[in-house]
Amino acid sequence: MDVTFTKLPGRYEIAVDRTAGAALAPRNGPGHSDAVPHDVAHLLVEIEDGLRGAVYGRLAAADGDDGMFWPADPAARRASLKRRRPPTPAESADMARSERLASLSVALWEVARGRRRPDPAWPGTAAGSGIDPDLLERLFSRYDDFADRWAALPAGGSITLAWPFPEGSGRRRRTGR
Repeated sequence: MDVTFTKLPGRYEIAVDRTAGAALAPRNGPGHSDAVPHDVAHLLVEIEDGLRGAVYGRLAAADGDDGMFWPADPAARRASLKRRRPPTPAESADMARSERLASLSVALWEVARGRRRPDPAWPGTAAGSGIDPDLLERLFSRYDDFADRWAALPAGGSITLAWPFPEGSGRRRRTGR
């Protein structure tokens, strides 16, 4: 599965190209960041932490319908709504972990890179965050690379990132931890 992020004035768009399931309609991303958009952080967190049951793992699954993206074809969308199931407890845990890691790691990265001042509502340091230091180091490296590439893009430019786990495997839970 490939996920394409397109930089637009004051926002971004996400398009998902997957081999399993119906073709998905592109959608606008929530919020905006000049460095690492929120959905990019989710993708990188889920890849680096092996979260298969969060946003992108659910999309990649053969029956993948996470409620955030929808089939482009109206008939496929109606069928998708009929077969949608609630997330399993493991998927819910992966989604919660993805949300926490995406929000917290980007904030810590921005502080570490001088992009923002520390916020008293967040743990003040990477060491105090409770995030595995090796994971945080990998995420910071991925954010550095993405932010450099994103900053160089003109409006309308895109970056495509690959989801590295097999599609349609039915394995929608955390692995390898």
